[in-house]
Amino acid sequence: MTDFSFPVRVYYEDTDAGGVVYHANYLRFMERARTEWLRELGFTQRELREQLKLMFVVRSAHIDYRRPALFDDELRVDSRIHAVGRAALHFTQDIRRPADGGLICEAKIGIVCVAADNFRPIAIPDAIRDRIQPPE
Repeated sequence: MTDFSFPVRVYYEDTDAGGVVYHANYLRFMERARTEWLRELGFTQRELREQLKLMFVVRSAHIDYRRPALFDDELRVDSRIHAVGRAALHFTQDIRRPADGGLICEAKIGIVCVAADNFRPIAIPDAIRDRIQPPE
């Protein structure tokens, strides 16, 4: 599965004094979407860390902000894997307002699979790799 959508509601705590989503919170929304994507594949972050002794960590993030999201907006985080390496996943993640289709922001996120004990890169396990269909 390379495509995944996750709904997010903007709460007051996500906004600044003007009722606009604080820029760093978009990263939190994207993190939640990737976590739920893993869960949809059948893996939880806890199981990965405790049983497989690995974690997925963010290596890079490039975000372009297009429009503001506001308090109480319903948003959708669309996640797509556009490249799979031995130890890395490269996501494109867009946040949209479904009500009007407006693009709020788009990001390219680099993720690396690391050993939980020393944070060194390790190969993505076959059990996970087998559930990811590489893009054509």
